[in-house]
Amino acid sequence: MAEALRKDFKIIGTRPVRPDGIPKVTGTAKFGADFSLPGTLFGKILRSPHAHARIRKIDTSKAAALPGVKAVITGADFPEQKNEFIGPERTAVNFWYMTRNIMAREKALYEGHAVAAVAASSPEIAEKAARLIEIDYEVLPHVIDVDAAMAPDAPLLFEDMTTRGVEPAPTRPTNVSKRLEFKLGDVEKGFADADIVLEKTYKTEAVHQGYIETHACLARYDADGQGELWSSSQGHFVVRNLTAKLLGMRLNDLKVNPAEIGGGFGGKTVVYLEPVAMLLSKKAGHPVRLAMTRAEVFKASGPTSGASITLKIGIKKDGTIIAGDAALRYQAGAVPGSPVMNGCLCIFACYAIPNQRAIGYDVVSNRPKVAAYRAPGSGIAAFAVESTLDILAKQIGMDPIELRLKNATRIGAPMLGGGKMSHEGFVQTLQAIRNHPAYSAPLGPNQGRGVASGYWFNGGGESGASVYVNADGTVVVSTGSPDIGGSRASMAMMAAETLGIPYDQVRAGVSDTTTVAYTHLTAGSRVTFATGLAVVGATNKVIEDLRARAAKIWGVDIEAVDWVDGCAKPSSSNVGKFEALTLKQLAAQASATGGPIGAAHAVNAAKQAPGFSTQLCDIEVDPETGRATVLRFVVAQDAGRAIHRSYVEGQMQGGAVQGIGWALNEEYIYDEKGRLANAGFLDYRMPVASDLPMIETVVVEVPNNDHPFGVKGVGEVNIVPTMAAVANAITAATGKRMSALPMSPPRLLEALGRPGKEV
Repeated sequence: MAEALRKDFKIIGTRPVRPDGIPKVTGTAKFGADFSLPGTLFGKILRSPHAHARIRKIDTSKAAALPGVKAVITGADFPEQKNEFIGPERTAVNFWYMTRNIMAREKALYEGHAVAAVAASSPEIAEKAARLIEIDYEVLPHVIDVDAAMAPDAPLLFEDMTTRGVEPAPTRPTNVSKRLEFKLGDVEKGFADADIVLEKTYKTEAVHQGYIETHACLARYDADGQGELWSSSQGHFVVRNLTAKLLGMRLNDLKVNPAEIGGGFGGKTVVYLEPVAMLLSKKAGHPVRLAMTRAEVFKASGPTSGASITLKIGIKKDGTIIAGDAALRYQAGAVPGSPVMNGCLCIFACYAIPNQRAIGYDVVSNRPKVAAYRAPGSGIAAFAVESTLDILAKQIGMDPIELRLKNATRIGAPMLGGGKMSHEGFVQTLQAIRNHPAYSAPLGPNQGRGVASGYWFNGGGESGASVYVNADGTVVVSTGSPDIGGSRASMAMMAAETLGIPYDQVRAGVSDTTTVAYTHLTAGSRVTFATGLAVVGATNKVIEDLRARAAKIWGVDIEAVDWVDGCAKPSSSNVGKFEALTLKQLAAQASATGGPIGAAHAVNAAKQAPGFSTQLCDIEVDPETGRATVLRFVVAQDAGRAIHRSYVEGQMQGGAVQGIGWALNEEYIYDEKGRLANAGFLDYRMPVASDLPMIETVVVEVPNNDHPFGVKGVGEVNIVPTMAAVANAITAATGKRMSALPMSPPRLLEALGRPGKEV
């Protein structure tokens, strides 16, 4: 699209005030836990205290008999689902496993696994009733670590699980749900031709997204079989589809209303409470409200995977990378579904390596099922490959940026999994960091500098939007995308730019599942791209309608009317014959020219351009305590074109901060019984403002020609290089290579106290 090359935008690239700012600042915005209806009951979920236990019997009679209790349910109350994987491999869904994650059936598979739920007239009664439910458990051996779960003698979560993706199909049960393999070129020959071959193993721990708002919803099931939900999620259409499927409802019998969302980062792309609340409401005949505590969020909602990666890279002495081979083992949690395929496809994606192979393993263990977390799977893979490249750069005496530039992927480079690189942007981020003053700034004692790069696919997919013009010429934009990163402002900006009117004349909102076309998740860095296309499409339909109305007023053909700067103007052949008609003037005459002015548009967007990020980290390590302090952090990221620059910079900063926490402190810690020992923000150590410098941002703009304004997604690739950048900086500061996350003070201190030891 030629318009993507324009630079004369009036609104795109500016920093207008966010439309949802005042409600959120003043506390009037309504989040998942803020909704209530007359007669609302309070739900409580009883959760397993064991990491792995067979459920012999559940007795709910005492709970049901408690005055004030209106409903009690167990896993047996949910319809059984077929055990099959549906959809493309990367996003395949199995409802048999999903329904068992919502509520345990044969076994409790992790501490915090839901086993029963009650609805009562007060929170206190609900809490008491849950304690009255009697469960006969047979406690079983458990397994937490991904490598231990793959061992032949590991305790099995599912006695009938065999590994998919292996030919011939195995018959022996295992915790390895799936094996994937991707190849490009001749890996063995590549290593044979290499001057240096380096093989290392890396380990990462599970970390939580750390959103402020816990999961919460309100459900109402009516006597006519129709239901309504109010839910804090990253996609209320997906909540509708999954809840309806798990409960055997028709889609048109379930309406889902989007609440404001207090953070998600991928963790609110699935359902936990909604099907439970709806089933309780159906049984009780009253609305039911459910909300997780913070401990429940940690114990029962999805962290990202912990992983173990063995990586081998071969290079020439001149720095040419000629072979890469990786085995990626990702924790799925209690049921299949880790992002290991993403890891396989992203691990070498930044580089034009002629010979590549990636083998992935999706491994179940006695932990909560994983959920997405900002470019799920890619950051784990980048920690391995970018750390290894740092070692190799030092071995051949080459600047780490120059090594990456020499091997950087270009348009047309073949990629693992098929296809070719479709867009540039990576080289520009490398150059931005190399040219940044921070790259040559001096460092002091115990200080080090690290750089790393990362890749993310970015998503497209299904989105719907509508655009309507009011009688006073103001415009309303409605979409189905929950606003997490500022999409309401971005949608209003794109509509205003397309119409040629001021930003403050457009109001954008998020509509429920009955008022716009199906819209997929706010995830995958897809919304500004895909939903933006839907908004621009609807706006262009409105412009065509406005041109037709002006043509009717003037008595000319529509081809004789142009739309310029918010006005219908006569084309060059009719200049001087008619006065321009503004949007406000046309809106005022709507009833006389055809009625309401508005249009809807839906897309299934393809051709999203991938995201690239290169980051620089300066760090200081205290040799006496092992504490690592981030002194300076610079993020260069290709945004295609920044719609709202402040939002783009905020995404870049937020992803880097989360990556720093992942690198230095965050991890799930389990005791010997498989119980989570740090299920709260007091013990789960996330970075706060006082831990960090100001994250510096360099917005690189290489416009995406497949979007009218050049958009690329920006919400995810910012976390991908961070862990490796921090690790490389620590190595530069200490001389010690940390190959396991987190690089916490105790681990660093141990490494510093033992010369030559790797941790």
